[in-house]
Amino acid sequence: MTTTSVHKRRPPVRTRRAGYLVGVVLNGVLLVLVNAWPGWDVLPFLTPAFPTVLGLVDLALVAGLVTGLVQLWQDPEWLVALNGVVTTCAGLAALVRLWQVFPFDFAGSSFDWALTARTVLVVSLAGSVIGLLVQVTTLVRAALRRPR
Repeated sequence: MTTTSVHKRRPPVRTRRAGYLVGVVLNGVLLVLVNAWPGWDVLPFLTPAFPTVLGLVDLALVAGLVTGLVQLWQDPEWLVALNGVVTTCAGLAALVRLWQVFPFDFAGSSFDWALTARTVLVVSLAGSVIGLLVQVTTLVRAALRRPR
């Protein structure tokens, strides 16, 4: 019995670059919206504890912005996977801190938004861990395929 490996074809360069550009723009816009105008404090459900998680949220956004800019210039499979590891780790750190601090206040609502927010955080944490495993596996495979 023989096993064969199938190497999936990547989307065309133009398509990949369009995706990177969209990511860079979205991360940049979110950085401005959260930190400058209108700012995080306009959202009534965020508590004064939010600045304790803001640094990690900003780190995740900046990591996405920087890695997207790098990939606009160069995007070999190994680099995309490495950037995926970096951005997923930054996002995971922000999610863990959001879970720890839970800077949300949904008082006065008849719906249990706190439970919903906790559920979304758990699903996001699980997805990030799975995504991190996938990115590490992709990175190792891409490194092994690289011509020497």
